[in-house]
Amino acid sequence: MGLVIFLVGLIALWEGFYLLFVEVLNVYKPYAFPSPVGVIEKFFSLIEDGTLVEVTVNSLLRGLEGYIIAVIIGVVIGLLLNHFKYLQKNLKPVILGIQTLPSVCWVPFSILWFGLSRQAILFVVVMGSAFSIAISVDNAIKHIPPIYERVASTLGANKKQIYTQVVFPACLPEFVTGLKQGWSFAWRALMAGEVMTTSIGLGQTLIIGRDLADINQVAMVMVLIIVIGIIIDKAIFTNIENRLLKKRGL
Repeated sequence: MGLVIFLVGLIALWEGFYLLFVEVLNVYKPYAFPSPVGVIEKFFSLIEDGTLVEVTVNSLLRGLEGYIIAVIIGVVIGLLLNHFKYLQKNLKPVILGIQTLPSVCWVPFSILWFGLSRQAILFVVVMGSAFSIAISVDNAIKHIPPIYERVASTLGANKKQIYTQVVFPACLPEFVTGLKQGWSFAWRALMAGEVMTTSIGLGQTLIIGRDLADINQVAMVMVLIIVIGIIIDKAIFTNIENRLLKKRGL
């Protein structure tokens, strides 16, 4: 209930700013400052003609596909970093450096290599999130108290059993946190890829709004991107995190 009241107040404040600076003082032109009413009207307009549903589904499917690929690559790299000291010493600094690059930096490479295609967007998503997941996997394993592995080894567990029955369960909460962070990077990278290519999606719908000087469409897409990100985070990752922590009495 408190959240609803806060959001209603936020929208009312937004509408107040619009009326003051656009309708009364004429500081901004209507095409340069979005209004809540205009954003809601644009939302239902694109819902009615089916456009918004189509672009949202396209973006979600691309994001999910790229994220799954990024998780596979990231987990493999993270395990290799943790297992081989040479890679830990020499490759991890390179990965940390690459991770600082904004996702949009990969767009020129993706277009030159894959053209204006679905593969180009997936490449940007993977490059934007895989290395974050790899670092998270490595850190999650490193933060396990060494006593766990020593006890398991003393009790006769082999390396496979140590990894599957000790290391993985112990690092699972931090691993899920890393997956959540990886999803946020993937979702942002997806928007960067869609904005720069011609594939139908939320990013391209935002650019169409810009080209048409429709600030309400631009704001509507931005709000929708934020809402989708929050819903996925709360419904999936936060829910899993809370269950794991509760199971461990935390």
